[in-house]
Amino acid sequence: MRRGLVAAMLLGPPAFAVPATAQSKVNIEQSFADSLTALPKEDLAVSGGFYVPAYSSVAMSQGKLRVDFSVTLSVHNASETQPLVVKRIAYFDTAGKQVESYLKAPVALKPLATVSIFIPTDDVRGGTGANFLVDWAATGEIAEPVIEALMVGGIANAHYAFISQGRPTRTAGRK
Repeated sequence: MRRGLVAAMLLGPPAFAVPATAQSKVNIEQSFADSLTALPKEDLAVSGGFYVPAYSSVAMSQGKLRVDFSVTLSVHNASETQPLVVKRIAYFDTAGKQVESYLKAPVALKPLATVSIFIPTDDVRGGTGANFLVDWAATGEIAEPVIEALMVGGIANAHYAFISQGRPTRTAGRK
């Protein structure tokens, strides 16, 4: 899939059978314990950041209708050999105001591991211009993480899912 491509597909009603719960109080260390490893003792020589557009709500029907979407942010360590340190996962609204911060301290993802954040359909605090900032680091050269937001929602019998790919905002190497 090309960077920035938004894919839409029709989903059946079973995808919405289980009610969603907010993840604002989720402890990533507990929820994703199997994905995490100890923080590296070495200096974090490489770091970067990602901006990830997310759409908590979308205007439809010439702006007369609003459709709300659940959002799942996934942070994937694309390295087969090195841990990825995630330093920040923050959620912002349309006006750029921080809505939620999901990490109290950095966490290290095992090679090829993933953590995710879920925002339910009824949490529309982000609005039409919601976004995430994700800061990461590593001890040395590493495959760039893959960070995406999956939006799922619908109206009447039409259900939609689409992905928004994160865009690097910066990468800093060894000094």
